[in-house]
Amino acid sequence: MDGLPLSGTTVVEFCHSVAGPYAASILADLGADVIKVESPGKGDYGRDWGPPFVHGTSTLFHVLNHNKRGLALNLRDTETCERLTAFILDHADVVIQNMRPGAIDKLGLGADALRAKKPALIYCDLGAYGRSGPLRDKPGYDPLMQAYGGIMSVTGVEGGEPVRVGTSIVDMGAGMWAAMGILAALNRHHVTGEGCHVTTSLFETAVGWMAPHIGGYLSTGDLRRRMGSGVTEIVPHQAFETADGHVMVAAGNDNLFRTLAILLERPRLADDVRFATNSKRVENRHTLIPMLQAVLHTKPTTEWLACLDAAGVPAAPIQSVDQVVAAEQTKALRILQKAPDLDMTLVGLPLEFDGERPPYRFSAPTLGEHNDLLSPSHASIAKKAAS
Repeated sequence: MDGLPLSGTTVVEFCHSVAGPYAASILADLGADVIKVESPGKGDYGRDWGPPFVHGTSTLFHVLNHNKRGLALNLRDTETCERLTAFILDHADVVIQNMRPGAIDKLGLGADALRAKKPALIYCDLGAYGRSGPLRDKPGYDPLMQAYGGIMSVTGVEGGEPVRVGTSIVDMGAGMWAAMGILAALNRHHVTGEGCHVTTSLFETAVGWMAPHIGGYLSTGDLRRRMGSGVTEIVPHQAFETADGHVMVAAGNDNLFRTLAILLERPRLADDVRFATNSKRVENRHTLIPMLQAVLHTKPTTEWLACLDAAGVPAAPIQSVDQVVAAEQTKALRILQKAPDLDMTLVGLPLEFDGERPPYRFSAPTLGEHNDLLSPSHASIAKKAAS
């Protein structure tokens, strides 16, 4: 597509692992010229987080760092740091960092130091526990935040051990918040010319994901328990075992429940005072669910899905990754994008603009691939990312 939304925007990234690189990858997919700064030697920790590995680098690194250019710099070297600082002051619109607390400030590349010299700069700190409080200087990672932020207390089955959500939901969520904060700051900058210091953290993201549970607790004093595939507020809204697998059923209102009851040949359930309204069904969950389960266990998943779809009751199979990749819906959206320069396919940005998804322009940089950008012969960080 022509004219990506962030074309002409230069971002300097001091990030490693998942959260920061994911935030910068969103900006890169939107067209920003993202220049990733890594340490010499091994670079971003994520390069070695595998298997699987593709073309000598972890697949995870490719996922989080395609459409970027890369520098490998010893930032403890005063001359190198000064040259990079000069480039940022002359050409960067945005800086984003998720280094350990205090590390970036010791290099003279923190928000206060750079924005004092360039007030129009947008600077994003993506931390672990947040910018204040007794834990502000502690490092943190996704599973720690799923634990400390309460997510693991409500994930899994009742009576079972705590379970981590199977994707890095806190890391990637924090990356999304960082990207949204940067985009909001860019919008204000276009109007006022002002820069901004944007901050977010893994812990704030975890607490944000827990907003419904925390809101419920603060209203009633009751703690939510683990519900497996179900939810606290709606019944039936969970996975049921079929004759050959499972089906997720989401009858989220009274009319849908009545339709489901008729479909299951149990129409009287909808008129039963114990189940007539959602609040009553929640109250009598442990009575109703076994009744529904007994019926749904009698037929295979595909047969139930056909019936549920025909009746208009929201339902879905529980798919494995290979099934998601092979699904006709996935193919129709063309969200899986082939690299233009390597034998590799990755997931594209989950956004379209005027019916077009931002393209996979080029693959993740090899370590130090674009170090010539800082050579004396370069007067600026040229905005020449492949299009």
